[in-house]
Amino acid sequence: MDAEAWTSLAAFAGANVAAAASGALFKPGDWYASLNRPGWTPPNWAFPLVWLVMFSLNAASGWLVWRAHGPEAAAALVVYGGSLVLNAAWSWLFFGRRRMDLALVDVGLLWLSIAAVIALFRPLSPLAALLLLPYLGWVTIAAALNLRMIQLNPKA
Repeated sequence: MDAEAWTSLAAFAGANVAAAASGALFKPGDWYASLNRPGWTPPNWAFPLVWLVMFSLNAASGWLVWRAHGPEAAAALVVYGGSLVLNAAWSWLFFGRRRMDLALVDVGLLWLSIAAVIALFRPLSPLAALLLLPYLGWVTIAAALNLRMIQLNPKA
């Protein structure tokens, strides 16, 4: 790969690290530990590992589209960027603000944005679109978990 390819890959990785940083800034803590959680909640150690994979796939996906189409893919990449903002907002809403209701709205919008990115990326790079399917699946689980947490903790 040439220097331009490495630079663009680093930019996509950096954007995803920035979005992931929200999870490091707004941690579950004692409030989350005190909540009723469904039995199918993944263990706490699984979340950073799964998100590492999801953000890595997301970075690779965006980079593939950029490398193949550059500025011609601007509309798709704007939606991609919006999905990163929505992703970062979830941790702030859920753990930082303790607003599970607003986090549920956010994760619903995140799901829609990822689906839109997949649809926009598919004609540009089928591989890039496929790389996002696990991310969409994980966000589906996150949305179901968020909803169930609201149901189990109506006064939280």
